[in-house]
Amino acid sequence: MDGAGACSERFMLVGPDRVFYAGLLGRPRRRTLGSFVLFASMEGRLCLTVSGQPSRWVEAAVLPAYAEHTIESEHPHAIGILIEPETVDAAALAQLQAEALATDEARLAGRIRDAYATLRATPLKHEMTTEAFDRVALGAPLARRDIDPRIARVVAMLHARPGDALTASDCAGEVNLSVSRFLHLFKQETGFAFRAVRAWKRARHLLNYANATINMAHLALDIGYPDSTHFSHSIRRFYGLQPRAIFSGSRRLEIFRNDPAEA
Repeated sequence: MDGAGACSERFMLVGPDRVFYAGLLGRPRRRTLGSFVLFASMEGRLCLTVSGQPSRWVEAAVLPAYAEHTIESEHPHAIGILIEPETVDAAALAQLQAEALATDEARLAGRIRDAYATLRATPLKHEMTTEAFDRVALGAPLARRDIDPRIARVVAMLHARPGDALTASDCAGEVNLSVSRFLHLFKQETGFAFRAVRAWKRARHLLNYANATINMAHLALDIGYPDSTHFSHSIRRFYGLQPRAIFSGSRRLEIFRNDPAEA
């Protein structure tokens, strides 16, 4: 685990189940984050366009995982709370979304900005538990999903070993299931297809290195991409930005990692 500062204006707290981001938004094109997301502008408003819907100006918004969208901001900075959907009880996540949608935008934005202020002033961010994070960012801990231990094991593998070329056949063998049974059970338990989750976990791993001075071709190989072309295509699909733009915009971003898999 890294980082112990408390007062960075731009920071990102990255854990296995949650991410809190406060920093530059950039000018992303269409993107498809694999997390459930709560957004808020740092100041002013956000222009949000969800695929198939008209654009709208908002102070805060909520999106389910894998919802294709674009987002721009009147202010250079924005706040995002990312929640890995397979870690949260489906009913609890649906309730969180319903409550967020029913909350006045200004009030929702205020809550998210308050969480930002609290986390910004919190020492030892990297030691926060998921429950403590939820209390600060969401007001109360979210109920964890009761997931089949075999699928939980595979999800943990995808998170901890993004550089491994783990196929459905590999994972099915690890948990003594046929490939067809494994793929069916994986989607039933997580709500999403195996390939989609595998691709997101790999792209999500980039967040740990976003402010590093690093050879991106080497990073692409380290986190499981066969070459720079696949790396750039996947990162752009999920984040709406090329890897170089993410690294450029994160130079002054402080990252706090809270991940037992990397400790």
